[in-house]
Amino acid sequence: MTNPPESLNDQLEALRRDAEGEVAAAQTLDELEQFRIKFLGKKGQLSQLLGAMGKLPPEERPLIGALTNEVKDAIQSALDSKKAALQAAQIQAQLEAETLDVTLPGVYRPQGRVHPISGVIDRVIDIFVGLGYTVAQGPEMETDYYNFEALNTPADHPARDMQDTFYLPDGNLLRTHTSSVQIRYMSENEPPIRIVSPGRCYRRDTVDATHAAVFHQVEILAIDEGLTFTDLKGTIKVFLQEMFGDDLPVRFRASYFPFTEPSAEVDVQWRGRWLEVMGCGMVDPNVLKAVGYDPEVYTGFAAGFGAERFAMVLHQIDDIRRLYASDLRFLRQF
Repeated sequence: MTNPPESLNDQLEALRRDAEGEVAAAQTLDELEQFRIKFLGKKGQLSQLLGAMGKLPPEERPLIGALTNEVKDAIQSALDSKKAALQAAQIQAQLEAETLDVTLPGVYRPQGRVHPISGVIDRVIDIFVGLGYTVAQGPEMETDYYNFEALNTPADHPARDMQDTFYLPDGNLLRTHTSSVQIRYMSENEPPIRIVSPGRCYRRDTVDATHAAVFHQVEILAIDEGLTFTDLKGTIKVFLQEMFGDDLPVRFRASYFPFTEPSAEVDVQWRGRWLEVMGCGMVDPNVLKAVGYDPEVYTGFAAGFGAERFAMVLHQIDDIRRLYASDLRFLRQF
Protein backbone atom coordinates (compact mmCIF):
# COMPACT_ATOMS: atom_id res chain seq x y z
CA MET A 1 0.00 0.00 0.00
CA THR A 2 1.36 3.42 -0.89
CA ASN A 3 1.16 6.59 1.23
CA PRO A 4 -1.62 9.10 0.40
CA PRO A 5 -0.69 12.05 -1.78
CA GLU A 6 1.12 14.66 0.22
CA SER A 7 -0.95 17.47 -1.35
CA LEU A 8 -4.32 16.26 0.04
CA ASN A 9 -2.76 15.31 3.36
CA ASP A 10 -1.19 18.75 3.64
CA GLN A 11 -4.43 20.47 2.68
CA LEU A 12 -6.32 18.69 5.46
CA GLU A 13 -3.68 19.58 8.04
CA ALA A 14 -3.67 23.19 6.85
CA LEU A 15 -7.46 23.28 7.09
CA ARG A 16 -7.23 22.05 10.69
CA ARG A 17 -4.74 24.79 11.61
CA ASP A 18 -6.72 27.54 9.89
CA ALA A 19 -10.01 26.44 11.43
CA GLU A 20 -8.61 26.17 14.96
CA GLY A 21 -7.01 29.59 14.66
CA GLU A 22 -10.10 31.38 13.36
CA VAL A 23 -12.38 29.62 15.86
CA ALA A 24 -10.10 30.68 18.72
CA ALA A 25 -10.27 34.28 17.50
CA ALA A 26 -14.11 34.39 17.30
CA GLN A 27 -15.63 37.15 19.47
CA THR A 28 -19.35 36.40 19.23
CA LEU A 29 -21.63 33.40 18.82
CA ASP A 30 -22.79 34.72 15.45
CA GLU A 31 -19.21 34.92 14.24
CA LEU A 32 -18.57 31.41 15.52
CA GLU A 33 -21.57 30.10 13.58
CA GLN A 34 -20.17 31.65 10.39
CA PHE A 35 -16.89 29.79 10.95
CA ARG A 36 -18.76 26.51 11.45
CA ILE A 37 -20.52 26.97 8.14
CA LYS A 38 -17.25 27.97 6.46
CA PHE A 39 -15.34 24.85 7.54
CA LEU A 40 -17.99 22.15 8.25
CA GLY A 41 -21.02 23.23 6.26
CA LYS A 42 -22.39 21.28 3.30
CA LYS A 43 -20.53 23.60 0.98
CA GLY A 44 -17.70 24.24 3.43
CA GLN A 45 -14.00 23.76 2.87
CA LEU A 46 -13.90 20.25 4.34
CA SER A 47 -16.66 19.09 2.03
CA GLN A 48 -14.79 20.51 -0.93
CA LEU A 49 -11.65 18.56 -0.01
CA LEU A 50 -13.66 15.36 0.41
CA GLY A 51 -14.81 15.75 -3.17
CA ALA A 52 -11.28 14.95 -4.29
CA MET A 53 -11.40 11.50 -2.64
CA GLY A 54 -13.27 10.10 -5.60
CA LYS A 55 -10.14 10.48 -7.72
CA LEU A 56 -7.95 8.47 -5.31
CA PRO A 57 -7.15 4.81 -5.79
CA PRO A 58 -9.33 2.52 -3.65
CA GLU A 59 -6.46 1.45 -1.43
CA GLU A 60 -5.65 5.09 -0.47
CA ARG A 61 -9.16 6.18 0.42
CA PRO A 62 -9.25 4.66 3.98
CA LEU A 63 -6.18 6.65 5.01
CA ILE A 64 -7.59 9.92 3.73
CA GLY A 65 -11.01 9.07 5.27
CA ALA A 66 -9.44 8.47 8.68
CA LEU A 67 -7.48 11.70 8.47
CA THR A 68 -10.60 13.59 7.37
CA ASN A 69 -12.53 12.33 10.43
CA GLU A 70 -9.67 13.43 12.71
CA VAL A 71 -9.71 16.91 11.19
CA LYS A 72 -13.51 17.13 11.42
CA ASP A 73 -13.50 16.00 15.05
CA ALA A 74 -10.73 18.48 15.92
CA ILE A 75 -12.61 21.39 14.30
CA GLN A 76 -15.91 20.38 15.96
CA SER A 77 -14.20 20.10 19.34
CA ALA A 78 -12.72 23.58 18.90
CA LEU A 79 -16.15 24.93 17.95
CA ASP A 80 -17.84 23.34 20.98
CA SER A 81 -15.21 24.61 23.41
CA LYS A 82 -15.35 28.12 22.01
CA LYS A 83 -19.15 28.12 22.03
CA ALA A 84 -19.23 27.14 25.71
CA ALA A 85 -16.71 29.87 26.53
CA LEU A 86 -18.63 32.55 24.61
CA GLN A 87 -21.95 31.54 26.22
CA ALA A 88 -20.40 31.69 29.69
CA ALA A 89 -18.94 35.11 28.91
CA GLN A 90 -22.32 36.30 27.62
CA ILE A 91 -24.10 35.18 30.79
CA GLN A 92 -21.45 36.83 32.96
CA ALA A 93 -21.77 40.09 31.04
CA GLN A 94 -25.58 39.99 31.45
CA LEU A 95 -25.26 39.36 35.18
CA GLU A 96 -22.89 42.28 35.57
CA ALA A 97 -25.15 44.56 33.53
CA GLU A 98 -28.26 43.63 35.56
CA THR A 99 -26.64 43.68 38.97
CA LEU A 100 -28.53 45.75 41.51
CA ASP A 101 -26.83 47.76 44.17
CA VAL A 102 -28.85 46.76 47.23
CA THR A 103 -27.20 49.48 49.29
CA LEU A 104 -28.97 52.22 47.29
CA PRO A 105 -32.06 53.72 48.93
CA GLY A 106 -35.37 52.39 47.60
CA VAL A 107 -38.13 54.37 45.88
CA TYR A 108 -40.92 55.23 48.34
CA ARG A 109 -44.39 54.22 47.26
CA PRO A 110 -47.21 55.25 49.60
CA GLN A 111 -49.41 52.42 50.81
CA GLY A 112 -52.86 52.33 49.27
CA ARG A 113 -55.97 52.58 51.43
CA VAL A 114 -59.54 51.43 51.11
CA HIS A 115 -61.84 54.16 49.83
CA PRO A 116 -64.56 55.05 52.36
CA ILE A 117 -67.30 53.93 49.95
CA SER A 118 -65.63 50.56 49.35
CA GLY A 119 -65.06 50.21 53.08
CA VAL A 120 -68.75 50.75 53.82
CA ILE A 121 -69.83 48.22 51.17
CA ASP A 122 -67.40 45.63 52.50
CA ARG A 123 -68.64 46.20 56.04
CA VAL A 124 -72.29 45.91 55.00
CA ILE A 125 -71.64 42.68 53.10
CA ASP A 126 -69.80 41.20 56.08
CA ILE A 127 -72.77 41.93 58.35
CA PHE A 128 -75.40 40.41 56.06
CA VAL A 129 -73.29 37.41 55.12
CA GLY A 130 -73.00 36.84 58.87
CA LEU A 131 -76.81 36.88 58.99
CA GLY A 132 -77.00 34.15 56.33
CA TYR A 133 -77.38 36.26 53.18
CA THR A 134 -75.76 35.51 49.81
CA VAL A 135 -74.11 38.18 47.65
CA ALA A 136 -75.80 38.65 44.25
CA GLN A 137 -74.85 41.02 41.43
CA GLY A 138 -76.20 42.06 38.04
CA PRO A 139 -75.49 44.31 35.03
CA GLU A 140 -75.39 48.09 35.29
CA MET A 141 -76.98 48.44 31.84
CA GLU A 142 -80.49 47.09 32.26
CA THR A 143 -83.68 46.50 30.33
CA ASP A 144 -86.86 48.38 31.10
CA TYR A 145 -88.46 45.11 32.19
CA TYR A 146 -86.01 44.28 34.99
CA ASN A 147 -85.60 47.90 36.14
CA PHE A 148 -89.27 48.92 36.10
CA GLU A 149 -91.97 46.60 34.75
CA ALA A 150 -91.19 43.52 36.86
CA LEU A 151 -90.98 45.82 39.88
CA ASN A 152 -94.65 46.80 39.56
CA THR A 153 -93.77 50.00 37.69
CA PRO A 154 -95.33 49.88 34.18
CA ALA A 155 -94.67 52.55 31.57
CA ASP A 156 -97.66 54.71 32.58
CA HIS A 157 -97.05 54.40 36.33
CA PRO A 158 -96.72 57.82 38.05
CA ALA A 159 -93.96 56.44 40.27
CA ARG A 160 -91.57 56.71 37.32
CA ASP A 161 -91.63 60.45 37.77
CA MET A 162 -89.85 59.94 41.09
CA GLN A 163 -86.59 59.05 39.41
CA ASP A 164 -85.39 60.47 36.13
CA THR A 165 -83.46 57.84 34.23
CA PHE A 166 -80.49 57.71 31.87
CA TYR A 167 -81.93 56.02 28.76
CA LEU A 168 -79.64 54.56 26.08
CA PRO A 169 -80.15 54.75 22.29
CA ASP A 170 -80.86 51.00 22.04
CA GLY A 171 -83.81 51.23 24.42
CA ASN A 172 -81.95 49.97 27.45
CA LEU A 173 -81.08 52.15 30.43
CA LEU A 174 -78.60 52.60 33.24
CA ARG A 175 -80.15 50.97 36.28
CA THR A 176 -81.63 53.34 38.83
CA HIS A 177 -81.40 50.83 41.68
CA THR A 178 -80.06 47.36 42.38
CA SER A 179 -83.64 46.09 42.75
CA SER A 180 -83.21 44.75 39.22
CA VAL A 181 -80.74 42.23 40.66
CA GLN A 182 -83.50 40.93 42.92
CA ILE A 183 -85.79 40.27 39.94
CA ARG A 184 -83.02 38.49 38.04
CA TYR A 185 -82.16 36.36 41.07
CA MET A 186 -85.77 35.43 41.85
CA SER A 187 -86.36 34.51 38.19
CA GLU A 188 -83.60 31.90 38.43
CA ASN A 189 -84.03 30.63 42.01
CA GLU A 190 -86.77 29.21 44.19
CA PRO A 191 -87.54 30.35 47.77
CA PRO A 192 -86.31 30.60 50.42
CA ILE A 193 -84.10 33.48 49.31
CA ARG A 194 -81.85 35.82 51.27
CA ILE A 195 -79.55 37.99 49.16
CA VAL A 196 -77.59 41.22 49.47
CA SER A 197 -76.86 43.02 46.19
CA PRO A 198 -74.30 45.87 46.09
CA GLY A 199 -73.61 47.91 42.96
CA ARG A 200 -73.34 51.23 41.14
CA CYS A 201 -76.56 53.03 40.14
CA TYR A 202 -77.42 56.08 38.05
CA ARG A 203 -80.08 58.78 38.36
CA ARG A 204 -80.38 62.21 36.86
CA ASP A 205 -80.33 63.91 40.24
CA THR A 206 -79.06 67.42 40.73
CA VAL A 207 -75.70 67.13 42.46
CA ASP A 208 -75.64 68.76 45.89
CA ALA A 209 -74.33 68.04 49.38
CA THR A 210 -76.47 64.87 49.75
CA HIS A 211 -77.17 63.76 46.15
CA ALA A 212 -75.08 62.49 43.22
CA ALA A 213 -75.95 61.32 39.70
CA VAL A 214 -73.79 58.22 40.17
CA PHE A 215 -73.96 56.45 43.51
CA HIS A 216 -73.55 53.04 45.12
CA GLN A 217 -76.53 51.16 46.47
CA VAL A 218 -76.87 48.02 48.56
CA GLU A 219 -80.18 46.17 48.71
CA ILE A 220 -81.33 43.14 50.64
CA LEU A 221 -84.13 40.73 49.84
CA ALA A 222 -85.64 37.90 51.88
CA ILE A 223 -88.40 35.60 50.55
CA ASP A 224 -89.86 32.76 52.60
CA GLU A 225 -93.07 31.49 54.11
CA GLY A 226 -94.45 33.57 56.97
CA LEU A 227 -92.15 36.61 56.83
CA THR A 228 -93.72 39.77 58.31
CA PHE A 229 -92.95 43.45 58.74
CA THR A 230 -91.70 42.63 62.22
CA ASP A 231 -88.97 40.48 60.66
CA LEU A 232 -88.03 43.42 58.44
CA LYS A 233 -87.79 45.89 61.35
CA GLY A 234 -85.81 43.45 63.44
CA THR A 235 -83.34 42.80 60.60
CA ILE A 236 -82.82 46.51 59.95
CA LYS A 237 -82.34 47.34 63.63
CA VAL A 238 -79.77 44.57 64.07
CA PHE A 239 -77.96 45.74 60.94
CA LEU A 240 -77.90 49.41 61.99
CA GLN A 241 -76.69 48.51 65.47
CA GLU A 242 -73.85 46.48 63.95
CA MET A 243 -73.07 49.30 61.55
CA PHE A 244 -73.27 52.40 63.75
CA GLY A 245 -73.59 51.25 67.33
CA ASP A 246 -76.46 50.86 69.77
CA ASP A 247 -76.71 54.56 70.66
CA LEU A 248 -77.65 55.88 67.18
CA PRO A 249 -81.29 57.11 67.17
CA VAL A 250 -83.36 55.36 64.47
CA ARG A 251 -86.92 55.92 63.31
CA PHE A 252 -89.27 54.39 60.72
CA ARG A 253 -91.59 56.62 58.65
CA ALA A 254 -94.43 55.44 56.45
CA SER A 255 -93.58 55.90 52.78
CA TYR A 256 -94.38 54.61 49.31
CA PHE A 257 -92.46 52.46 46.84
CA PRO A 258 -94.17 50.74 43.89
CA PHE A 259 -92.53 47.39 44.59
CA THR A 260 -93.25 47.17 48.35
CA GLU A 261 -96.44 47.41 50.39
CA PRO A 262 -96.45 48.51 53.14
CA SER A 263 -93.35 50.67 52.75
CA ALA A 264 -91.23 52.74 55.09
CA GLU A 265 -88.20 54.99 55.17
CA VAL A 266 -85.57 54.69 57.87
CA ASP A 267 -83.90 57.79 59.32
CA VAL A 268 -80.92 58.14 61.62
CA GLN A 269 -80.09 61.21 63.67
CA TRP A 270 -76.98 62.83 62.19
CA ARG A 271 -75.36 66.18 63.03
CA GLY A 272 -78.44 67.30 64.96
CA ARG A 273 -80.98 66.39 62.27
CA TRP A 274 -82.74 63.35 60.88
CA LEU A 275 -81.16 61.92 57.74
CA GLU A 276 -82.90 59.38 55.54
CA VAL A 277 -80.59 56.41 54.96
CA MET A 278 -82.83 53.51 53.88
CA GLY A 279 -86.04 52.60 52.16
CA CYS A 280 -87.76 49.31 52.95
CA GLY A 281 -91.02 47.40 52.88
CA MET A 282 -92.77 44.10 52.30
CA VAL A 283 -92.45 42.82 48.73
CA ASP A 284 -95.58 43.68 46.74
CA PRO A 285 -97.59 40.59 45.67
CA ASN A 286 -97.42 41.78 42.04
CA VAL A 287 -93.62 41.50 42.15
CA LEU A 288 -93.89 37.95 43.46
CA LYS A 289 -96.32 37.08 40.66
CA ALA A 290 -93.95 38.57 38.05
CA VAL A 291 -91.30 35.97 38.92
CA GLY A 292 -93.73 33.06 39.31
CA TYR A 293 -93.98 32.97 43.11
CA ASP A 294 -97.35 32.33 44.76
CA PRO A 295 -98.09 35.36 47.02
CA GLU A 296 -100.55 33.21 48.97
CA VAL A 297 -97.63 31.01 50.06
CA TYR A 298 -94.62 33.30 50.13
CA THR A 299 -93.99 36.75 51.57
CA GLY A 300 -90.82 38.75 51.72
CA PHE A 301 -89.19 42.03 52.59
CA ALA A 302 -86.64 44.27 50.90
CA ALA A 303 -84.53 47.24 51.88
CA GLY A 304 -82.09 49.47 50.05
CA PHE A 305 -79.67 52.23 50.94
CA GLY A 306 -76.90 54.32 49.45
CA ALA A 307 -73.36 53.49 50.52
CA GLU A 308 -72.47 57.18 50.29
CA ARG A 309 -75.10 58.13 52.87
CA PHE A 310 -73.79 55.51 55.24
CA ALA A 311 -70.23 56.71 54.73
CA MET A 312 -71.32 60.26 55.55
CA VAL A 313 -72.91 59.16 58.81
CA LEU A 314 -70.16 56.75 59.75
CA HIS A 315 -67.33 59.20 59.13
CA GLN A 316 -69.19 62.46 59.87
CA ILE A 317 -68.77 63.80 56.31
CA ASP A 318 -70.80 66.92 55.58
CA ASP A 319 -70.81 66.82 51.74
CA ILE A 320 -71.20 63.76 49.48
CA ARG A 321 -69.07 65.44 46.83
CA ARG A 322 -65.99 65.02 49.01
CA LEU A 323 -66.19 61.27 48.34
CA TYR A 324 -65.60 61.84 44.61
CA ALA A 325 -63.10 64.70 44.67
CA SER A 326 -60.01 62.41 44.73
CA ASP A 327 -58.44 64.78 47.23
CA LEU A 328 -55.62 62.87 48.93
CA ARG A 329 -55.72 65.22 51.90
CA PHE A 330 -59.27 63.98 52.50
CA LEU A 331 -58.78 60.31 51.60
CA ARG A 332 -55.68 59.87 53.79
CA GLN A 333 -57.92 60.23 56.85
CA PHE A 334 -59.46 56.79 56.26
